[in-house]
Amino acid sequence: MSLYLEHFGLREPPFRITPHTDFFFTGANRGPTLDALIYAITQDEGIVKVTGEVGSGKTMLCRMLLERLPENVETLYLANPSLSRQEILGAIADELGVPVEGKATHSLTRALQDALIERYAGGKRVVLLIDEAHAMPAESLEEIRLLSNLESKAAKLLQIALFAQPELEERLAATDMRQLRERITQHFNLAPLKQNDVAAYIEFRLRAAGYHGPNPFTAEAVTMIAKISEGLSRRINILADKALLAAYSSGTHQVGSNEIKIAAQDARFSPLKPKAPFNPKPLLWGVAGAGVVALLAALIAGSPPQAFREADPGNASPPSAVQPQQAAQPGKRLQPLTLRADAQGPASTQDKIRFAPLTRQHFSQYDQWIADAQNNHYFIQLLATDASQTGEIEGFLSRATAVLDASQIRAYRSSLSGRDRVGVIFGDYDSREEAVAAMQTLPESIKAAQPFPRQVSKLR
Repeated sequence: MSLYLEHFGLREPPFRITPHTDFFFTGANRGPTLDALIYAITQDEGIVKVTGEVGSGKTMLCRMLLERLPENVETLYLANPSLSRQEILGAIADELGVPVEGKATHSLTRALQDALIERYAGGKRVVLLIDEAHAMPAESLEEIRLLSNLESKAAKLLQIALFAQPELEERLAATDMRQLRERITQHFNLAPLKQNDVAAYIEFRLRAAGYHGPNPFTAEAVTMIAKISEGLSRRINILADKALLAAYSSGTHQVGSNEIKIAAQDARFSPLKPKAPFNPKPLLWGVAGAGVVALLAALIAGSPPQAFREADPGNASPPSAVQPQQAAQPGKRLQPLTLRADAQGPASTQDKIRFAPLTRQHFSQYDQWIADAQNNHYFIQLLATDASQTGEIEGFLSRATAVLDASQIRAYRSSLSGRDRVGVIFGDYDSREEAVAAMQTLPESIKAAQPFPRQVSKLR
C-alpha cells in the first residue's frame, strides 16, 4: 500500500497502473468510445478495431467492455497474441467447452461453429476480445479473418474486437492483409490526453480514491505532467504517483514543479518516436469508416461529432520506481533474443540497463530451467513488460516470491519488433489443462495481472 495514503486522506492509491474499472475516465472521448464499442458489438458490426499507444488505456477500455456488455453477450478474452493458428482455435474451444482432443483444424472449426450456432439459437451473442493484436503472427491474423466468416443466415456467429498498438495499421496496410482489412467495419483510436483532459483526469482519479480536499497538484505541476507524459494515461499515473510520494517525503501537502521534476527524473521516460513517412493510399479504405465511428460515438454521447485523433507510434519506457509499482498488463507477446540475459543484461556493450538482484537471480533460474525443459510442457505467464522498467520487474518479483514458490518463478529477456522486453513465468506443467488448473489456485494478487498458460516451445 502506498505510503502517502493517510498523509493525503486517500482511501486507496489513486494512480495505480493496473486497470481498475472504478477509475475509468469518461472524458477525452473515452466514455463515448466505450458506448460506441458496445453498440457496434451488439449490432452485428463485424470486426471492430481499437488502436492506441502503449499506456493510452486500451486494456482499461477492454475491462470496461467486459463489465458493460449486456448479459446475453458471452465474452471470450484472448490475452496471448503469440498463439498459433491451431492454439487460437484450441483456446476458443476451451472457453466454449468444446473438446479438442484428436480434432484436425477443419473438424475443430466445424465443432466451434456448431457451438456458436447453439448459443445463437439460445439468444446469446459471443464476442472474442483480442489484446495486443498487433503482435499476432500472420497465420493467426488469417485465422481471425476466417473465424469472422462463421455466420448464420441472418447474423455473424462470432463478433471480434481487436485491441492493438498503432503498428497494426501498418500491418493491415500490406497487400496480403487486404481481406482482413476489409472485414474491419469500425475503427477507434485512443488519442493522448490534451492538457485540459490531463487536469480533469488527475482530479477524477483523486476523487475516485476518496480525496476530499483541494487539488494538491498546482496548475504548473499539471502542465508539466501533460508535457512529460505526452498525454499517455499510464505515464500520467506514474508521474502523479511518484510526485505524491515526493510530497509526502518532504512533508508537504502540495505537489508543485519540484515534485514533478523529481518524479520525471526517476521515471526517465523516452520521447515518443516521430511518425515515419507513410504512404496514405493503403489507408484510404479506412477514412469513411473512421468518420462513421466518430459520428456514432458523438451521437451516443449526445455531443457534436469530433474526429478521433491519432497517436504517434512509439514505445513508452516506464520507470525504475521509487516504490515497487503494480504489475504490468499481461498478455504481451515475447520472442527470444539471440543474446541471453546475464547479470548485467545482454552482452551488448551499448546496453545500459542494470537489473536489480532479484531479477538477476530469476534470470539465472530461467537459464537453468530452460536447458532441460520439454517443448510440449506448459508454464504460466505472470508478467510481460519493457526491460527498462526495472523497478516494476523487481517489485513484481518481490511480491510474487512472497506468495508463490520462489523456486518456480523465472524471468527471461526477449525482443518484439526491436523492443526489449522481460517476461516473468511460473511453474512447469505436463499439459495446458494442468497449467489452467494451477492458475485457478494462484493468489488473487497474482490473478489480478491476468496470467495465462503458454507452451515452452514458444520460448525457443
